[in-house]
Amino acid sequence: MSKLTRQEARSGRVDYGNCVVLHETSKSRIALVPFYIPGSQKFSIKILKYRKDDLNSPGWIEDTSINLNENSARKLSASIGEFTAVAKQGKTGEFLVVDTKSNGAALSDAQKEDMAATLAEVLSQPDICSHLANAEIATELVAALRSSIRLSEIQTAVAQLQQHLDSGEDAEQVYQEWCDNHSWAFGNGYVVRDKVRGISVSDNLDLMLPTVFAGYRDIVELKRPGMDVLRYDKGHRNFYFASEVSKAMGQCHRYLDVLHVAAAKGLQDHPEVVAYHPRAIIVIGRSNDWNQEKMRALHGLNRRLSGITVMTYDQLLAQGERMIQVMMSEEWQAKDSGIVEATQGDEIPF
Repeated sequence: MSKLTRQEARSGRVDYGNCVVLHETSKSRIALVPFYIPGSQKFSIKILKYRKDDLNSPGWIEDTSINLNENSARKLSASIGEFTAVAKQGKTGEFLVVDTKSNGAALSDAQKEDMAATLAEVLSQPDICSHLANAEIATELVAALRSSIRLSEIQTAVAQLQQHLDSGEDAEQVYQEWCDNHSWAFGNGYVVRDKVRGISVSDNLDLMLPTVFAGYRDIVELKRPGMDVLRYDKGHRNFYFASEVSKAMGQCHRYLDVLHVAAAKGLQDHPEVVAYHPRAIIVIGRSNDWNQEKMRALHGLNRRLSGITVMTYDQLLAQGERMIQVMMSEEWQAKDSGIVEATQGDEIPF
């Protein structure tokens, strides 16, 4: 632990800190002095070289000096870290130095692509993978790669759903396939979808999801985005569910009753599929052009339902976008990257 100081220079224009002697002999000394910009978090450093003409003299004479602004100082620090990493290898060759604590914010897209390609090439070498298996960095590297890949997959999936909706795609099968591949969009409470869909001789579900905590199954019923969700009764001045939603609710009530009985102790031929008071999610229609009053009406109607939730495809899309925001805020926190010139001398809504 080091004790650092910061005090105002005589000029009053800057503050300065502890002098660090980098190198010293009987005839010369190289020292570093940090300078801070008052009222900000900016800094610069000054590297000074001193000489001693008379070895018997106790004083040092300033010979030359080099001023480095904050950007240059950070580059120097990063370079020293990279040189140290290469030195630890103890052999010649080409090396890829990866800072696992960096958010990569300063990298251009081309640099990121080059780094990804280089990393993929390195990890494809059997001897490197064998070494990583026994290294402490393996866990951290695998976690970082998995997180990055997962984020990329979710971003791609959300963009695909957005494209389907923007293009006016209304085929239920298209959204059935999307939900089959991306059941995470229904919330973190669900692990992954079941491959089982038939719960009786005549009843087949669109999607069946096991919950994380108990493993019991809930169901998802998908309808087309082009269907109506709410209608407005001018006489009573209130919204109500459109006929398409009411039909879907009736369908779900049957499915819930059948599943509760058929899978109470495990579905026939699939004992791992257990349902206990299952819930249903109906995805239907769009809400991208709804006003606050209509969104509030859907929220209120949902609150008064028992065992069934109605959501639109735009709300499903919003859940995916929110998941991306959460993942990015957890892993890539923005940092201030401002440059200072050197001074002379002194963190389902329905």
